Amino acid sequence: MTDSDQQNYKNHWENVYKTKTPEEVSWTQKTPQTSIDLVLESCADRQRNIIDIGGGDSHLADSLLEMGFENVSVLDISSNALEKAKKRLGERSGKIDWIVSDIRDFLPGKIYDVWHDRATFHFLTEEKDIKRYVEIVNRSLSDTLIIGAFSLNGQKKCSGIQISQYDEKMLSSIFSDGFELVRSFEEDHITPFDTVQNFIFCTFKKRQNI
Repeated sequence: MTDSDQQNYKNHWENVYKTKTPEEVSWTQKTPQTSIDLVLESCADRQRNIIDIGGGDSHLADSLLEMGFENVSVLDISSNALEKAKKRLGERSGKIDWIVSDIRDFLPGKIYDVWHDRATFHFLTEEKDIKRYVEIVNRSLSDTLIIGAFSLNGQKKCSGIQISQYDEKMLSSIFSDGFELVRSFEEDHITPFDTVQNFIFCTFKKRQNI
């Protein structure tokens, strides 16, 4: 992806979050229960560092705050998305570390204990971008990686953009150098307009010798 392509990609997402309501985009979940459950399974300590990659204006951060988590970060390429989330949270938004960045340019300033991504990884379709993502995860994550992506039975495009589809074997292979698969499952997501999208979720643990 050229610099021009990358800027166009950012502009696309800024426009989506500027012009569309949550009810008009497919990924909206009033309660992201699966993500909540996976984070809770992986992290009992409310002091641990958690980052939601591509979190946009997802309600995951809201839920984590309500459950007492104190070190939550949300990264998204769209500043408009994060502004929506901040406005919804009001004063509580000050408890979140908001990061505007393309994941490919992300330079973490801390080590995270839990890395959750339900919205970004499947948009990386070029091998160099996938490798870059893996490098960032390996360098900045100490414990649990949670990936949600479109399955082989899922969408081939999202928001008009081509995505990569995955199964357990494919995701395990990509992250195998640094992480060991703990569990995986597929799940249907019902969009706000009553269509069905099939996701695969995988939880990985950091290998101790890495």
